[in-house]
Amino acid sequence: MAKKPTKISELSKETGISRTTLTALYYEKSQGIQYRTLLNLCLKFDCQPGDLFKVKRGEENE
Repeated sequence: MAKKPTKISELSKETGISRTTLTALYYEKSQGIQYRTLLNLCLKFDCQPGDLFKVKRGEENE
């Protein structure tokens, strides 16, 4: 979303993903993601799942 600026409310309307879910993903507060949500985001942004997420190493992941 940062690379292709899109408002969360706009993205929610286009993908059917709730604003709550998108906000949690955007601000890295989500504990997981549903396969359908991941698929919808990949289709919207024409990308692969690995393009959407980064792995953080450190205490917060232990």
